[in-house]
Amino acid sequence: MKSASTAVIELRDLHLTTDIGTYGPHDTRPDVHLLDLTLGISVNQVVIEHDGMSQVFDYDPLMVEIDRLAADGHYETQERLITRIAHACAQHLAIQHIEIGLRKFPVRAGSGSLGVRLVLDETATQALRMQR
Repeated sequence: MKSASTAVIELRDLHLTTDIGTYGPHDTRPDVHLLDLTLGISVNQVVIEHDGMSQVFDYDPLMVEIDRLAADGHYETQERLITRIAHACAQHLAIQHIEIGLRKFPVRAGSGSLGVRLVLDETATQALRMQR
């Protein structure tokens, strides 16, 4: 039987330094790309006996890798960067499920945001992990 207890690490509104899309001279170019990330982990990595990094999921190396991927050249699509971020997340065995949202602002005339969201349950995360 599956446990009803869950734990997640949440990152919201992280400005990525990235180059995504191809724009014509009259197209609106986004000022910013924002990343939202929700990572499911074991409850045992949140409800801990002792205060210490060895007890919890250390997300800092993953953040470094996401920054590297975002700055790793030109992307035609947000989807490609999300795919690479998903693969980076899946390489951490502590991560059980993944939700990634990437949006750009503005879309037209200084307003609107447009984004792509990927949600991978435990089965899909494990399948992605096995691809590498």
